[in-house]
Amino acid sequence: MNILPLRVALAQVNVTVGDLEGNTNKILTAMQQAYAAGAHIVCLPELALAGYPPEDLLLKPGFVAANLGKLHHLVSESRHMPELTTVVGFVDRDHDIYNAAAVINAGKLVGIYHKHYLPNYGVFDENRYFQAGRKAPIFMINDVHVGVNICEDIWYPSGPMTMQAHAGAEVILNINGSPYYAGKGTFREEMLATRAADNGVIVVYLNMVGGQDELVFDGGSMVFNEQGTLIARAKQFEEDMLIVDLDSASVFRSRLHDPRRRQERLHVASDDVPIISVATRDYSSRERT
Repeated sequence: MNILPLRVALAQVNVTVGDLEGNTNKILTAMQQAYAAGAHIVCLPELALAGYPPEDLLLKPGFVAANLGKLHHLVSESRHMPELTTVVGFVDRDHDIYNAAAVINAGKLVGIYHKHYLPNYGVFDENRYFQAGRKAPIFMINDVHVGVNICEDIWYPSGPMTMQAHAGAEVILNINGSPYYAGKGTFREEMLATRAADNGVIVVYLNMVGGQDELVFDGGSMVFNEQGTLIARAKQFEEDMLIVDLDSASVFRSRLHDPRRRQERLHVASDDVPIISVATRDYSSRERT
């Protein structure tokens, strides 16, 4: 079992809708900063490549194709940072289009997650553009089981996060484009603490920052341990790079003392929660800063 901390970088960046070149450069800079800080994983926001929300740009096949081209550029550049795994939001195309997260390592697109719950209320109309995902993969990153999901997915108690936790995930990475309104910060924090404690899992919540039309994204990215305790928080309303060392072994210790995991087993089909190995070097040799 891994007993060394997993270093995660939360890249709380301000991206611009439609600026594929500028967004790609900003993502690359964040990857390089995270790698220099000795991170094993860097997370970037929901639809960071395209900007959020891209709306009718999604109806232009050329824009979707260009976004995929920039993703492949990021994959190629990741060869220079082989011990770093990058999780970044983009628009995927597979017979339809999806709000997706790419998992990238050492020049390879290791896996893709498709957002399950597409909001269609208030300022959101994702059902108009995207197909919903069905699978909830877990990625083995430096001997740690890591589940990746997107924004709205974590708000549902029986959603993909719960599937991933019951299938063995020790850390959940949830990337977001979550806008601000008065009182949302407290509500969001209480919800995330509940999800972490109920599932006995570390929750890494990454939000974007900046403004797009009438939307304001407040950042305030957070990390909760498996007890539901807030252990790290990024700045609000400005870009930030939050570096956190996670003790995944504490999740295992905590679960040994939690009878709910034995008494209330959730059946999860292996096809719905595939486990994908990310080939990284032995990170015990990574330089620490």
